[in-house]
Amino acid sequence: MRVGIGYDVHRLGENRKLRLGGVTIPYELGLIGHSDADVLTHAICDAMLGAAGLGDIGQHFPDTDAAYAGIDSLILLSKVKALISADYAIQNVDSTVIMQRPKLAPYIPAMRQRLAETLGISSNRVNVKATTSEGLGFIGEGKATAAEAIVCLTELK
Repeated sequence: MRVGIGYDVHRLGENRKLRLGGVTIPYELGLIGHSDADVLTHAICDAMLGAAGLGDIGQHFPDTDAAYAGIDSLILLSKVKALISADYAIQNVDSTVIMQRPKLAPYIPAMRQRLAETLGISSNRVNVKATTSEGLGFIGEGKATAAEAIVCLTELK
């Protein structure tokens, strides 16, 4: 078994969509980044790459490459899955989104489903949790959103 940890954070700003786990969430602010800035999906990508010993998302999909400008992060997740699929099977994903507002509970089932479909695993192997930072720091002030993820892989060979 191999375990990887991922973390991502992006600023919130106007005139951007809020996408988390491949789901667009109605909100007046969105995440700012080179891609769609989906922190949840990025954290899962980093956790998968870490577990496989393949570096991080920035090495594979640099923000200096125009090919990734505005890209749907589920496409990046599918590319990461392709990188590891010859050698590893995904056992489970556990993740947490840290965001003050909006409340994410109504969107979590759809996030789990979209992520599971992209990874080719059952949604009961993908867990998404949400929490706030109790009004503390840049997340609590509504200036950013972060996500953490842990992924367990098993070797196929």
